[in-house]
Amino acid sequence: ALLRYAAAHVPGFPAPAPSLALTQFGHGQSNPTYCIQAAAPGGEARRYVLRKKPAGAILQSAHAVEREFQVLKALGAYTDVPVPKVFCLCTDASVIGTPFYIMEYLEGALYLNNKLTGVTPEKRRNIYLAAAKTLAAVHKIDATAVGLHKYGRRDNYCKRQVERWGKQYLHSTGEGKPARYQKMLDLIGWLKENIPEEDSSTGLGTGLVHGDYRVDNLVFHPTEDRVIGVLDWELSTLGNQMCDVAYSCMPYIIDATLSENSSYGGFEHSGIPDGIPQLEEYLAVYCSMSARPWPAANWKFYIAFSLFRGASIYAGVYHRWTMGNASGGERARFAGKAANVMVDCAWDYINRENVLRAHPATGMHVSKAPRQGFHVEQEDSTLTNGQGKFVPSEKVMQLRQKIMKFMKDHIYPKEDELYKHAQSTSRWTIHPEEENLKALAKEEGLWNLFIPLDSAARARKLLLEDQSHVSAGSSNDLLLGAGLTNLEYGYLCEIMGRSVWAPQIFNCGAPDTGNMEVLLRYGTKEQQKQWLVPLLEGKIRSGFAMTEPQVASSDATNIECAVSR
Repeated sequence: ALLRYAAAHVPGFPAPAPSLALTQFGHGQSNPTYCIQAAAPGGEARRYVLRKKPAGAILQSAHAVEREFQVLKALGAYTDVPVPKVFCLCTDASVIGTPFYIMEYLEGALYLNNKLTGVTPEKRRNIYLAAAKTLAAVHKIDATAVGLHKYGRRDNYCKRQVERWGKQYLHSTGEGKPARYQKMLDLIGWLKENIPEEDSSTGLGTGLVHGDYRVDNLVFHPTEDRVIGVLDWELSTLGNQMCDVAYSCMPYIIDATLSENSSYGGFEHSGIPDGIPQLEEYLAVYCSMSARPWPAANWKFYIAFSLFRGASIYAGVYHRWTMGNASGGERARFAGKAANVMVDCAWDYINRENVLRAHPATGMHVSKAPRQGFHVEQEDSTLTNGQGKFVPSEKVMQLRQKIMKFMKDHIYPKEDELYKHAQSTSRWTIHPEEENLKALAKEEGLWNLFIPLDSAARARKLLLEDQSHVSAGSSNDLLLGAGLTNLEYGYLCEIMGRSVWAPQIFNCGAPDTGNMEVLLRYGTKEQQKQWLVPLLEGKIRSGFAMTEPQVASSDATNIECAVSR
């Protein structure tokens, strides 16, 4: 049945193939995963990977191979994040007993041991830093742009996850099942009481979450130290991305390898193997590549949350082992003990006085503050270590937060009304509510943010010389923006661009911005008084006209006019 299905649904599948060779991968404790090897008569064997739901009774919403297929398909089609290509999803359980999907087999290296035993120190370092950079790439994906905007809720991720995994733990333990651990129940209570305020946000730091990101879920290039495939997306959704970061740091905290003689001590206990970067360096690389702030403020919660979730997962693995349907084989019999050790480790971490220094070490060019603000080592926001990456300044992050709140409170609720006005016979008039919103934006200091530093300096001299042309109540500082560079302004454009109405309300809409810059840089004093100041105040609008006969002049490459000496 599988042979017939694959031949019909996998492009290029060897056909007619007289037989299939199936080998189950031993790694992984959740969805059974197999290598398919098939060859047409006289042809070369081809390999594929099949991933299916486990047989038997499983917890509701768990083992969602359908979601794995959805996210892999989207990332493969629209992003550069390395994932295996998926070929088909079969939801018909009658084919092999449960739903499954088939994807490409990646020729590469898997490192199942967190200590990277047998690997050179230089290679160890490269592997861990490649993992940090790849996670940053995952977190920078625009979920809406790749069609995953309905893949999950961004807000209250930790709150919902604590509820979900708490229930999963209860379903896997007690009442004839493996015994419950009281410290786990206490941990659930602590987590509920200490969910970070930032978890309720839908803004910076929320987006695609892998859910099980770690080195042993990555395929590396056979000869180069780079990731060619991120695997095991079963727990992926949208939400608080710092949970991914903390979970990827588990090897530093605990060794949760399922074995009879495991000591469960992480790198903190056993010592960091030569070459593997310190935890702070790993975090610094992630923060730099993803433009995220240093996570010291809530790090204790995120580590405890990761240990809690791991404990709940292992409790489920152990329960499935007692029922005879654990996909990881006999190693699953150690999962119950490992779950309780993870709970103990979480409480040990919670009770520590210090878990992560408040600021990264000197020379690590990342944020020193929690998510509400950024500090960088140098005055400007450009990293100077040659990586070509940028971290916003504290000032930019504060403006970004203010803009996000302003749009949520004032602009988004008015969009329908403004749209109807734009489609009506009054579309050439300004909606009164637009003027009210502009006044509010001025009061918040969210006005003319586009103006570059050097342009503002020239105009400031003019305004200071003669204020007779400036309207009463207008502030020179307000009229000339917030003193941002183009790069810094770019972080704000990203937010304003989410609404077609927002740029004009902040007086940052084209073509006014370009015209104001021309006047700021090159206008005479008379031109600036007559045209620039009213534009800066938002009292008039401007146009940009560029036309020639018989030419679509909105595309500047069409211009036929020429000037010659």
